Amino acid sequence: MNSLHDCPAPAKLNLFLHVTGRRPDGYHLLQTVFQLLDHGDTLDFDVREDGKIRRTTDVPGVPEESDLIVRAARLLAARFPERRLGADIAITKRLPMGGGLGGGSSDAATTLMALNQLWKTGLARTELMSLGLQLGADVPFFIFGTNAFAEGVGEELQAVETPETWYVVLEPGVAVPTAAIFTAPDLTRDTKPVIITDFLAAKIGFGRNDLQGVACKLFPPVAEALKWLGRYGEARMTGSGACVFCDVGDEDHADAVLSKLPSRWNAWKARSLSRHPMMALQ
Repeated sequence: MNSLHDCPAPAKLNLFLHVTGRRPDGYHLLQTVFQLLDHGDTLDFDVREDGKIRRTTDVPGVPEESDLIVRAARLLAARFPERRLGADIAITKRLPMGGGLGGGSSDAATTLMALNQLWKTGLARTELMSLGLQLGADVPFFIFGTNAFAEGVGEELQAVETPETWYVVLEPGVAVPTAAIFTAPDLTRDTKPVIITDFLAAKIGFGRNDLQGVACKLFPPVAEALKWLGRYGEARMTGSGACVFCDVGDEDHADAVLSKLPSRWNAWKARSLSRHPMMALQ
């Protein structure tokens, strides 16, 4: 096998996101449930025999050298310096940057999973997750492969079952830098920790996103989007923003909400996934 095409890198939602503390090194302690969606980026991989790793598509605002896709591929190749492991990688980008949907992390995870197969490096899923953590706290979740209750900085994962449903996701048209939210002086960092059974007992509507209030203050378009989408159910921001989502139950309801969308926004519907579509390779 010398190529893998149309490899999915799905979006994630944070069904809730609590900030429970802060470590001495400045990292925030979180609790969340990650939900996979059947909407995201796709990547194509072609093996090179000369050891070079190249991104063959332009991604506006993301230089090739700093792209998590390229960094992920080089990180995996560096584990096997005696082999000349190379690849051309193309991406079809659908997820917005700074949207809280995990796009860059998902791209990196798909890269690690696909190249582990193509290069026959044979790393176990847990080894790929450890590599992924070097690239970002969300990367291990996508390699983990199922929806998860997450703690720590987001890397301590337990598989969790979530209801089958449809979501409407609205892009407010701003990119929210994660650092701006986590360094805000009015961010609360002392939410009482919960346990996984608290979420399982409630499921829909459990908890809140502790970052949402700060994001709404700093980025008014997020507050606007939440207000509009909130007409159709409980709207919530995902991650550190900017995208907001609403559980609408079924596809017909999703279509009805999207038919009323003001033209200034982009929004889309997505079905919940129970497994990462790349799990078949693992």
